[in-house]
Amino acid sequence: MIKFEEFVLKNGLKVIVHEDSTTTMAAVNILYKVGSRDEDVKQTGFAHLFEHFMFEGSINIPEFDTPLQNAGGENNAFTSNDITNYYDILPANNLETAFWLESDRMLSLAFEEESLATQKNVVMEEFKEHYINQPYGDVWHKMCALAYKVHPYQWPVIGLNLQHIEQVKMQSAKDFYFKYYRPNNAILVIGGNVKTAQVQKLAEKWFGEIPAGEKIIRNLPIEPAQNEQRILEVKADVPVNAVYKAYKMGARTDADFHASDLLRDILSTGDSSRLYQQLVKEKKLFSSISAYSTETIDDGLLMIEGRLSEGVSMEVAEKAIEESVSEMVNVKVSDEELIKVKNKIEAYVTFGEVNVLNRVMNLAYFEMLGNAGDVNNEVEKYAAVTSAQLQQAAAKIFRKENSNTIRYFSNN
Repeated sequence: MIKFEEFVLKNGLKVIVHEDSTTTMAAVNILYKVGSRDEDVKQTGFAHLFEHFMFEGSINIPEFDTPLQNAGGENNAFTSNDITNYYDILPANNLETAFWLESDRMLSLAFEEESLATQKNVVMEEFKEHYINQPYGDVWHKMCALAYKVHPYQWPVIGLNLQHIEQVKMQSAKDFYFKYYRPNNAILVIGGNVKTAQVQKLAEKWFGEIPAGEKIIRNLPIEPAQNEQRILEVKADVPVNAVYKAYKMGARTDADFHASDLLRDILSTGDSSRLYQQLVKEKKLFSSISAYSTETIDDGLLMIEGRLSEGVSMEVAEKAIEESVSEMVNVKVSDEELIKVKNKIEAYVTFGEVNVLNRVMNLAYFEMLGNAGDVNNEVEKYAAVTSAQLQQAAAKIFRKENSNTIRYFSNN
């Protein structure tokens, strides 16, 4: 059970406090409700670019990292389709340093042309390294475009192409920043050896005078229901043939999310999972295979990807995957297997709560979803899933006309 208190500043900033006197540290997490889904199809990659640009200096502080390191702290950030998340961890007696730094870059960035150019180059090099020059690096670009036709999930977080990043102008950067990186579009969570009264005083001091931004009203296009199987064949200089299958699944807040997530676990969590046991260990059709889900605010994807063993045809490999997922539809999962995977989930959640940084990040995430308190109900929700519900979720997801397949052939 993660205990917390919460309050809202006049400018709309939601603040959550989790007191933990067993540690000498404090964790500061700021979640901005902005991700790649908030970008224009003609100008993508903004959210990820800002993840980098936010470290380049703010209006009153020329550099972010050094003052935090001098206070014994460290920090990082990540961007997804839906959110941008910044976090700091430092000794609790230096907590105000993090407030000073985070509030100044929420007030305004420095917006220097040289800094923007530097970060554009950093992101473009990352794009080249991971998405252009790396074997199979373009898979996610191709899968997003294959699976989504109108929703902004049709491009990955890094952006649609290099040109969009290269062509970012300072005014466009300012417009994006002052729209989304505002107090009323953020969630601040403080955890560790802190007191709520102390945090409230610091929050008012450092964040209270930052002007609120406009209210964000999203009118994102709704992705139409998929009613046809989609297949894309690719040939490239990659080591071996590979297959990627993405099935549409519901949003993170959907009632059947936990059943869908358990399906993924049964298929591909650990060496005892079905895909590994059946297709790698027994039939030796794949050298590796895995499954994961995107867990997005809007309808997401359950993805299965595998590297084919030498001499195995694409037809045989793909058929084997389809047989494995069909089994989830046609045969009820045994009580023993279901209990086993639920225990894994419980252990994962419990272990994650040991770290105060994980706790504050989870509180921010669940608050973004609608209610921070839901973080304490996750284990119960997984535990309540029945075999029948698993079967219903599998029947809904693992339909051929709900699938998107990339057959990635090696030129070697």
